[in-house]
Formats: sequence, structure tokens, C-alpha cells
Amino acid sequence: MTTLPPLARLPLLVLGLASLVTGVLAGLARVGVSVPDFGAMQAGSHAALMIGAFFGTVISLERAVALGGLWPYLGPALAGGGGVLLLAGGPLVVAQSLFVLASAVLLGGSLVVTRKQMALFTVMLAIGAACWLAGNLVWIAAGRLHAAVPFWLAFLVLTIAGERLELTRFLPARPAAAPTFVAITGVVLAGALLAPFAEAAGLTVFAAGLLALALWLLVFDIARHTAGQHGLTRFIGICLLSGYVWLAVGALAGLGGGFAPGHALHDTAMHAIALGFVFAMVFGHAAIIFPAVLKVKIPYHPFFYAPLALLHLSLALRVFGGLADQLALRQWGALANALTLAVFVATMLVSVIRGSRQPSGRTVRRRTT
Repeated sequence: MTTLPPLARLPLLVLGLASLVTGVLAGLARVGVSVPDFGAMQAGSHAALMIGAFFGTVISLERAVALGGLWPYLGPALAGGGGVLLLAGGPLVVAQSLFVLASAVLLGGSLVVTRKQMALFTVMLAIGAACWLAGNLVWIAAGRLHAAVPFWLAFLVLTIAGERLELTRFLPARPAAAPTFVAITGVVLAGALLAPFAEAAGLTVFAAGLLALALWLLVFDIARHTAGQHGLTRFIGICLLSGYVWLAVGALAGLGGGFAPGHALHDTAMHAIALGFVFAMVFGHAAIIFPAVLKVKIPYHPFFYAPLALLHLSLALRVFGGLADQLALRQWGALANALTLAVFVATMLVSVIRGSRQPSGRTVRRRTT
């Protein structure tokens, strides 16, 4: 099967990274930090750049590599292109349309996977992709970016949960795991579907579902076992467990009204999930995902814990600043968040250089934790 060679995938990743950098600057501008004009101008597009343009590109790229062929790469190309159009100040409706098409491609690829392997985790990956598509359509229909946020968060959270669900097969069978997972997912989706019509009630249901999902992951995920092992396996387990705690924190803030724009807990709710949960997953799986996508080696090193520790400490400072109504602490926490991502990227680049110097016989296993 003809597919895109690893070197040709790199420009797609670069498109996503451009949106990440600008999205981080836009986020800093939102808390009143002085940033270059090109970042400040995108303050209103912060969520779209981070979720649609960056994570949409990365998740679509990983799915395209797994599927093989050429057509799945339209997904990351369209998502990256939508981000570039936002950055260039192009017509918003065109950028939105590109995100719609990108999410439709990801959904199509996910349905192909589901048809080949009908299982709860593949269905969940397809539902996650459908949430991204639904959020993009709501964004266009409502004309307000905030209206899409529950679906966009569901896209990230359910995609991650679906991939974690796949690994529960390595644990002894627990009859309650699958039915409770399905029920919890139903609550999350019900909240996202209700929010555009009855915002307060929908966001409350959505937050309750996320809290239940965080507890499910803490109880049933294999990370409870892998965190007690060694090396990369232990590191990934610790990343996951710490991320689940942040998911619970974000959900609790959401139950307190934090998903509503302008609420005192809004910054806590959004960033506990989007930073504490999602990026803890990214940090944990980078040494597995990037080698699979770009065919590079990323050998484990204990320094991997440095960006993880910075992530949690900086986010804790930001959350404390929000709870204490101390803008300066929130700003310092946000700046430290940005520094954390820079340290993480630098760590990965150094690891790639280290991996290139290793004998070719050493490989990184696909996904075992």
C-alpha cells in the first residue's frame, strides 16, 4: 500500500507546531501577559489553534500513519491548513470549513478502523472524532467559538480514554469496567449535546461525566500497575495517573460553573483538563508516538520527569492564582506553562539526537503501557 514516507510527514507536524506556538502566545495574551503582536492578535482563537489546529493535526497524523495509504493524510493537512489560515488572518469561514473537512476525514478513517476491528475502544475513537466534527459544525452554526468547546474537549478526552480502554485487555477481566465506561461516556456526550440548547444544565452534566470518567480511569486503567515498574513504563504510568487527577480537578471546577466563560473558575476548569490532563498524556506517550510517526528513536532518560514536574508545578501555581484571585500568580503560572512546553520540546529534540547515535538494532516498542 502506498503511503506517505516519514520525511514527508514532517511538514504536516510543523504546521501543527506553528499553531501550538502561536496558540500558547495567544493564551498568554488572554491572561494579560505582553506577547508579540502576532500572538496577541490570535487571543480570540486560542482554543481553535490549540485543539483544532494543533491536536487535530497531531491526532489525525497518528491515525493516518496507523491506517496507511495516502487519503488519511488529508486530515492533518486540512487541520494544519486551517491553523495557518487563522494565523494569516484569512476568511474565518474558510478556516472553519477546513477544520470541518479535517474532522470528517478523521471520522472516516476511524470508521474504517472500526469496520476492520469492531471493539469498544475503536468505537470510542470514532465517537471522539465525531465530537470534533460536531464541535466544528457548532462553531460555524452558533458563530461563537465557546459553543464548540464541550465537543472539542470531548474529542480530546474520549480519544485518550478510548486508547486507554484498548489496554485494559492486559488486565484480568473485570465485568463492571465496560458497562460503566459506556454509561459514563453517555453522560459526557449528553452534556455536550445539551450545552448548545441549555448551557448551564448541559455544562453541569458534561462536568459530571468528566469527573466520573476521571474516577473510572484511576480505578480501571492499567497505569495503576505500570506506575510501579521501571524506566519508560513507570514514567508513562505516572504521567497517566497525574493526568487523571487533573481531569478530576477540571471536572470539579466545571461542576462549580467553571466551563462558563467569565466564571472565576473558568481558567482552572479549562487548563486543568487541556494542560494538566491532555499534556500529561502527550508527555507520557511522546517517546512512543513520535517514533511511530517520524521513524526516529527517542530513548528513555530520567530527565523526562523534568518537564512533567514543571507541568504540574506551573499549573498548580496558575490554579492557586485563580482561586486566590491573584492575577500576577496566574500570569506567572501561565508563563511557566509556556516554559514547560519549550522544555518538553527541547527534551524530545535532544532525545532524537541521542537516538540517532544508537545502534540501529535498538527500537522503541509500539504501545505496551
